[in-house]
Amino acid sequence: MERIEEKLRILADAAKYDVSCSSSGSKRKNTGGIGDASASGICHTYTEDGRCVSLLKILLTNYCIYDCAFCVSRKSNDVQRAAFTVEEVVDLTMNFYRRNYIEGLFLSSGIFKDADYTMERLLRIVKKLRLEQHYNGYIHLKTIPGASKELILEAGLYVDRMSINLEMPTEAGLKLVAPEKDHQSVREPLQFVNEKIQALQGDQKLIKHKPLFVPAGQSTQMVIGATPESDLEIMNVADEYYKNYNLKRVYYSGYIPINNDNKNLPQIGTRPPLIRENRLYQTDWLLRFYGFKLDEILNPSFTDLDLDIDPKLSWALRNPHFFPVDINTAEYAAIIRIPGIGRQSAMKIIQARKFGVLREFQLKKMGIAYNRARFFMVCADTAFSRGSLQMHQVKHHILKGGNSKFQSLPAANQLSLF
Repeated sequence: MERIEEKLRILADAAKYDVSCSSSGSKRKNTGGIGDASASGICHTYTEDGRCVSLLKILLTNYCIYDCAFCVSRKSNDVQRAAFTVEEVVDLTMNFYRRNYIEGLFLSSGIFKDADYTMERLLRIVKKLRLEQHYNGYIHLKTIPGASKELILEAGLYVDRMSINLEMPTEAGLKLVAPEKDHQSVREPLQFVNEKIQALQGDQKLIKHKPLFVPAGQSTQMVIGATPESDLEIMNVADEYYKNYNLKRVYYSGYIPINNDNKNLPQIGTRPPLIRENRLYQTDWLLRFYGFKLDEILNPSFTDLDLDIDPKLSWALRNPHFFPVDINTAEYAAIIRIPGIGRQSAMKIIQARKFGVLREFQLKKMGIAYNRARFFMVCADTAFSRGSLQMHQVKHHILKGGNSKFQSLPAANQLSLF
């Protein structure tokens, strides 16, 4: 038991650098076994109804044949090594679930021997959980780059989400810190799984009970700040992968310095780029849910995001001709482009104005960031006029009246199971 606890400490700690553990979108339901992945989603986050949910997030092993300079598990790093057996991971998952410690499993691994050898053991774990333990809860499996299509195909029948890390945003950046790897080994499994998902969706009209295959889709992760890519390069890659492989999410992980030996990487003591990471997520959100095109937010003349303001406000300040937007007449697509107004607030505005013109006091009750939005909109009794204020002055007023949540960020720790 002490050895299992030691393995868990080592391999849970090694897994904390992988942030791509969302589970929204799974459709696997309980059919008489244990667990249910059809609920609100399982990850280290809050669900829509306010619950905080968790999952067992571990590596099968932190032994690895690769020597990626940015990775704590690289073969040249002097760290404690450990490896679970297939049975140990199955037993841990079931015991933690029965004790209500977790609601799902996030399983990744270093690569030992070769990709197929590692992927075959990951497959055995998820297969035992589903078929022998009758576990119907959420499982997120990290695909091993270079693994055979046959193993990936079979694993997809037992898991809810699959993901494979892109690591660095560009091939040039990847070769700088991990010359043994390439992006093609990531593209091929993403394309293979996507084609299989699309084929099964096409068969849905012909087959009454089509098999579940990666029902929660695929995701990937990029390390940010380890290599010198611009924000434009990073988001170009994300935009391409969303379009070509129908990814559910692209995750951006700020590089945490762990290496003093490699001059190509930020050295220990350098602060992780947490604000930049957040701005990339905000940009990602604008592209997927707010109708923005990438060249509106980032382009060759504006290659990096502002760190002191969010990307929607940055776009608004660079496009004064779009404003002010009349809240009482504008379409939804225009209203959600106003800084300080989100999608839910925009829908409230659309619904509320059916019953009469909207005034300032009504907008303030809808949950919008009025002190920001007021510079970019007008309503029935708007008293404020931007007048001769230039956009740099608007930015000054907004920053003067706001407090950044990033001013004193504590270090984030993974959930401790003991």
